[in-house]
Amino acid sequence: MNPVKALENHGQSIWLDFLARGFVAKGDLRKLIDTDGVKGVTSNPSIFEKAIGSSDEYDGAIGQALKKGDRPVAELFEQLAVEDIRHAADKVAATGNSQVLLTERGSSFGYNNLVVDMRGLKIMRDAGWPVIFDATHSVQLPGGAGAASGGQPQFIEPLARAAVAAGVDGVFVEVHEAPERALSDGANALRLSLLGEFWRRLQEIHRLVNSWES
Repeated sequence: MNPVKALENHGQSIWLDFLARGFVAKGDLRKLIDTDGVKGVTSNPSIFEKAIGSSDEYDGAIGQALKKGDRPVAELFEQLAVEDIRHAADKVAATGNSQVLLTERGSSFGYNNLVVDMRGLKIMRDAGWPVIFDATHSVQLPGGAGAASGGQPQFIEPLARAAVAAGVDGVFVEVHEAPERALSDGANALRLSLLGEFWRRLQEIHRLVNSWES
């Protein structure tokens, strides 16, 4: 048996941290799903930047978008990225896996931190798949602590509230009883003692939003 695929027998789920338009269109992603048992795909602005800048695969899509007039770089980037994510999700679903989730974790556009564009939550949801908001990764400051990432945990709840109000299907939160002692991502983790009230307030917003839509 393929040793990578064999990891499934040990309860491991293999994810690929790479995404590019040609990689999906030419069947390379489907091959990894079929032969290696890849269960999910992640990406980030650096990967998208390299994919867009190192090939002509995106020229047609960029040209079509610009026919409608000049577009802010961030807006154009988001459109291309969401299209790639949707195509990747469709490839995963084509294998018979209907448990596909799209996750927003923040994007970087030169601010030296991660920025969440709430429009992206609706755009991804309109693609037809449930959307999860990663509230703690979204407040990370890459390289903000010198040799490690920093964070702004005071913005975890405000962003999570906005995401729930925007209609996301779930919220992911990293929690630690003492974030200052955490071995990983402590700078952007939610303190455990705050979780109960945090979750209660999100549920209240969720119920309110559902009452509008029902």
